[in-house]
Amino acid sequence: MAAEIILGIDPGSRKCGYGVVRMERNELLYLGSGCIVMGNEPLYQRLLVIFNAVTSLVEQFSPTVMAVEETFLSRNVQSTIKLSEARSAAMVAGAKMGLEVFEYTPMQIKQAVVGYGAAEKEQVQFMVTKILHLSGSPQADAADALACAICHGYTYKVSAAMGGAVALGSSVRGRYRTRYGSGSGGGSSNSWRRYTGSDSK
Repeated sequence: MAAEIILGIDPGSRKCGYGVVRMERNELLYLGSGCIVMGNEPLYQRLLVIFNAVTSLVEQFSPTVMAVEETFLSRNVQSTIKLSEARSAAMVAGAKMGLEVFEYTPMQIKQAVVGYGAAEKEQVQFMVTKILHLSGSPQADAADALACAICHGYTYKVSAAMGGAVALGSSVRGRYRTRYGSGSGGGSSNSWRRYTGSDSK
């Protein structure tokens, strides 16, 4: 099975977590994680920050696929709409860079990482730290994004072992597959980075 670099995204209109792992020889290796942080700008400007930051992450890590958490339907309709828009900005950035984008529900992600679909955030952080052999717990949003990447990695591994018999999350592929820069996907670090509007310009 060829190595696959997975960019996981935990979408949000104020903070958007990201996590990058490499699936190689049936083992998940940590490459990086962090949080795209937006200020109090109008929503359209925050969406632009997400788009630019995700584009920069693809340039940096050269992922082969993106895994995104599906929108959780809350009672607050406006919050759900904003979350969906933030998710779309990240997905469009990935698609524009030529990535295939897979979607997983929060329950699927928790089931894959913790073994329990209704796990708490603290349990997800703990298992992400254990699975990736990190020296410390990632920030909460980054941990959720790493969990999403891990979920895809496990699903991809099982699907490959069964000759594609296991369905992956729904996906959309960008029309063009363009790479910029050399990337740094081979590195490894236990730190995470904050992206702001100024970082992404």
